[in-house]
Amino acid sequence: MNRLSVAALGPTPYRDGLRLQEALVAARAEGRTGDWLLFPDHASVLTVGRSPSEGSLKAPRERLEQLGIEVFEVARGGDITWHGPGQLVGYALCDLDARGRDLHRFLRSMEEALIHALARWGLTGERVEGRTGVWLEGRKIASIGIAVKRWVSYHGFALNVQPDLEFFDLIHPCGLRGIEMTSLAARLGPDAPAFAVVRAAVAESFATVMGYEALRWTDATEPWTVAGLSREPSDARQAAEPNAA
Repeated sequence: MNRLSVAALGPTPYRDGLRLQEALVAARAEGRTGDWLLFPDHASVLTVGRSPSEGSLKAPRERLEQLGIEVFEVARGGDITWHGPGQLVGYALCDLDARGRDLHRFLRSMEEALIHALARWGLTGERVEGRTGVWLEGRKIASIGIAVKRWVSYHGFALNVQPDLEFFDLIHPCGLRGIEMTSLAARLGPDAPAFAVVRAAVAESFATVMGYEALRWTDATEPWTVAGLSREPSDARQAAEPNAA
């Protein structure tokens, strides 16, 4: 069966999220598991993709140290972005061989899944030509950046649910100058859905748009077991508080 397995990982140090993805990519490429969508809760970090532009980091390193924010250089496409509490991060580990190795179509489908989910709350998500991600009336609400190894995708998307948007002032998000970020909480105020509700809606939309026949939620330990890894955090500093259920 063409089935998507989904797990909310809970507090996950960013470096451990990378470690888990690498192991699951190998397992997926070798046919030892199916496709996964993982939702980790990260403490505040900045990640820099394969296409950084000069000056995208606005804050001095001393300021990042004061805030306890690490910077990671990662294999995904794109420039610099922030991850942290209140943001729904989704790691999509999918076999692109079965999707015609069409990376462009996969990215557009990921955008469509997020647009589909936002519509549940009357929000009209938009694409901007030449810029990957999802926007609401000129403000960016979701960033997307993936990597591919052995034709298995990893990394994924980050949807702003209820984060502190001031963290984006540390950078030019995705290397773009003059853009504003927004979130469901900023747009909907007291009517904004709970984090866990958004997580479930995004998982369902992702499964639907990507054409899976079934969606299966697992507990937080199963992806680690499948990957053959210990779930013990490698660095307690990067374990975030769990996003509200």
